[in-house]
Amino acid sequence: MLHLLYILAFTCIAFLAMSSIIRSLMTLGMEPNRRLNNPKPKKPANVPHPELLDEQGQPIEEPLLVIRSVNVDEAREKLDAIFEASPSPSAENGDEA
Repeated sequence: MLHLLYILAFTCIAFLAMSSIIRSLMTLGMEPNRRLNNPKPKKPANVPHPELLDEQGQPIEEPLLVIRSVNVDEAREKLDAIFEASPSPSAENGDEA
C-alpha cells in the first residue's frame, strides 16, 4: 500500500514539473514575438564611473593614480636594478671614516 502512495506522489510531482517546463518553453517561444511588437529600449547614456565625479556630479580635474600590472619576473628585475644602483651601507660607512 505504501508503494502505491509513493508512486502516486511521484507521478503528481512529475506531472507538475513537466507542465511547468512546457509552460516555460511556450513562454520563451512567444518571447521573440513580443520583442518585435515592442520598440527597442533606448540605450543608456554614457555615464562615467561614480568615483570620477565630485559631490555635484561634475567630472573631477585631479590627477588619477594609474596602476599597471606587471608580471613577477619584470618586477623582480626592476627591484634588483634599484638595489644594485643604490649605494651599499658598508660603502657609506667607509666614505665617512
